[in-house]
Amino acid sequence: MFIAIVQIPLPKRPRDAAIEAARKSAPTYTALGAKGLLKKYYLNGEAGGGGVYLWDSEASARAWYTPEWETRMAAAFGARPIVTYYDNHVVVDNEAGAVCVEGEG
Repeated sequence: MFIAIVQIPLPKRPRDAAIEAARKSAPTYTALGAKGLLKKYYLNGEAGGGGVYLWDSEASARAWYTPEWETRMAAAFGARPIVTYYDNHVVVDNEAGAVCVEGEG
């Protein structure tokens, strides 16, 4: 698995505004399931907004975060997004009571 953290430097939104914006954009990310997006966690805080994205592979993630995507995000939010990439080899899933290791089971 592969994680991308997207940060967009903007003021923290009120809770209701953050939820409304997330609901509006959720269909875009639901559709990305066919392109390798496993989960998206929306972020809203003092450091800005953005998301934590869990992808099936680095190639899937990098195929989404293109220069054109960056330009669209900058136009939509008035600030350039910052994308940080991470390999994800192990997940502790307390809800499922499991530790998942990449390539096992």
